[in-house]
Amino acid sequence: MPISRVFARAPRGRTPLCRWLPLAGICLLGSLLSVQAQARTLVTGFGDVEVDGEPSRVVTLYEGALDAALAAGVTPLGGVATRGGQDVARYLQASVPDIQIVGLAGEVNVEAVVGLAPDLILASPSLSDATYALLSQLAPTVVPTTEGLAPEAWKQEALLFGEALGRRDRVAEAIGAVETRAESIRATARQTRGDRVHLVRWMPQGPLVMSTQLFSTGLLSAAGLEVTDVGMVPGGRPHSDPLSLEALSQIDGDWLFLATLNDDGEQALAAAEQTPAFRRLSVVEDDRVVAVDGQLWTSANGPLAAQAVLDDIEAALASDSAP
Repeated sequence: MPISRVFARAPRGRTPLCRWLPLAGICLLGSLLSVQAQARTLVTGFGDVEVDGEPSRVVTLYEGALDAALAAGVTPLGGVATRGGQDVARYLQASVPDIQIVGLAGEVNVEAVVGLAPDLILASPSLSDATYALLSQLAPTVVPTTEGLAPEAWKQEALLFGEALGRRDRVAEAIGAVETRAESIRATARQTRGDRVHLVRWMPQGPLVMSTQLFSTGLLSAAGLEVTDVGMVPGGRPHSDPLSLEALSQIDGDWLFLATLNDDGEQALAAAEQTPAFRRLSVVEDDRVVAVDGQLWTSANGPLAAQAVLDDIEAALASDSAP
């Protein structure tokens, strides 16, 4: 019998409604109330967005969103390829072997997203108005309110994605673990505090000095290292213009974290390492050049990425302080 008819037949003022509801009706009503209790309004870059329950068919259009979803215990159906690659970033590939690639950074294949029939879309702060207008007709589309670069922005983005997934507490716990570990590295690292650090991404056209306002440079600072872009990065930009080999002396500090995105960058770096300009850097002579994955260090963000970056930092400092 429809629930509406049960309500109509229930005597007034005499018998509790639960006495007249069939067991199945009670269960259904309880489920509906449970879902309603989990409904939440998220403040996003495109205004308030309503999300109910714990979405299960999730598509991520941003590397930080994929990372946060996995940290929350949710495996998305779709994601975007990392910058300079054709798949998700290497540090996440084993976690999502069957994920469908639905675009590139800054370029979404809307038809591919439609084919996945998502019940939640987690997107980038740079998502265009036109693309949002299309995606938001498919499912609640959550876009962070982030503006510009800030080394701590990834935390608020991850928490927003966690809230959208109905798993904010799990994401908050993952962020707390990152903060605790960074503080531990900062407290225990020997003879590193105050050391000058540069993060450089090596591209075929030359090295790019990365901003101090990035996710990974923020983690270097949190670990007790003094990150500098030597004034080469204009405000609001993620990196400098390419440097010539003759200008390499400007990035000669105490540590050089050197990232490449793909094979082209690795080949360009291998060629540069054979030049006198590279070899005479004091950071090279001191064996304090740390090769890192550019997909992780200069493109990704999120709790899982943070732990992977801290792995690299901790390994470098431990190697340097070993007897």
